[in-house]
Amino acid sequence: MSGGVDSSSVCMLLKNDGFELVGVTMRMWDTTNSFEKYGADEPDFIVEAKNLAKKLEFQHIVLDVRDEFRETVVKNFCDEYLAGRTPNPCVVCNRHIKWHYLQKLADELNCDFIATGHYADIEQTDGKFYFVCGNDTNKDQSYFLWNVSQETLKKTLLPLGKLSKSETRQIAESNGFESLAKSKESMEVCFVEKDYRDFLKLHCPERLEEIGQGHFVNIEGKKIGQHKGYPFYTIGQRKGLEIALGTPAYVLKINPLKNTVMIGDRQHLETQDVLVENYNVVDKSDFEQKEVQARIRYRSKAEAASVEFIDDQFLVIHFKEKVSAVTPGQSAVFYDGARLLGGGIISDQKLLKKIQKRKEKERITSAESE
Repeated sequence: MSGGVDSSSVCMLLKNDGFELVGVTMRMWDTTNSFEKYGADEPDFIVEAKNLAKKLEFQHIVLDVRDEFRETVVKNFCDEYLAGRTPNPCVVCNRHIKWHYLQKLADELNCDFIATGHYADIEQTDGKFYFVCGNDTNKDQSYFLWNVSQETLKKTLLPLGKLSKSETRQIAESNGFESLAKSKESMEVCFVEKDYRDFLKLHCPERLEEIGQGHFVNIEGKKIGQHKGYPFYTIGQRKGLEIALGTPAYVLKINPLKNTVMIGDRQHLETQDVLVENYNVVDKSDFEQKEVQARIRYRSKAEAASVEFIDDQFLVIHFKEKVSAVTPGQSAVFYDGARLLGGGIISDQKLLKKIQKRKEKERITSAESE
């Protein structure tokens, strides 16, 4: 329970369906906006969740996981930017914080299920569980859920999967929570109040000072200007470069070893093959001799592709058409229609050429031996 309209409406739906509830609110990160009253012991969202549980007459528990959240999600967030990549903190949080501690507590309390306010659905086929896109395409959150384990997924309920945001608000209003029904949307990254660059400056100033300024380079590697330090840039970025070249320029590559940021024309962002690491898929057979759809960022369109598994760590996506701004650190997520087949982390694309050369060498060697 985040205190917001989504998870609160889930409580109302489950309560009305006859479930016995235990509400859980995780205190993960306190921001300045979390406290309406100065000096309050608990953030507003915890107070709101407690009040809702009291009104609906079910037990409420607060889990203080701030240390774990900092050491897992926030550390990964900072480390990825400092490595020249663009992180996906919600993916890390869902696997290692939200579902992990929900499942742990559910086991301790002998609960049959865990439930969240995510806009996605779940279906079962041949004993395997799959996330499915939520009916509300503007709110669908399946993209962030690819790394949740099968063990946890089979005990998960997602009551909002078939609802739209407006329908969720109507549930809160019809149950007498008018102000909650009109509440604002939560922040995309819950612990970053403004720009991620400000967050990095606050939480890892020494590393940023150590990195310092670097150079913009063109596609030939020639220095063409100075930048503020590679962690402040992401692949595909056009605004905020503060360099005039006469034509629109985009960030093409980031080299943390040299502290260089390559910029150039938009066409140089396009590619058809994408290397993915640390993947998690429900079943590899879902990809055999079959075209799937893949998304390389949250709001991107799902594009037709085939998937080639290299080993237990890497796979390659072969897109049917070129895609733009492939960003290491972001998630590549695979679908068969609305069904989520799995996903992984977009890797450093320099490794792709090495893997392709190795595969070609193996193919030639195999052909010669025959």
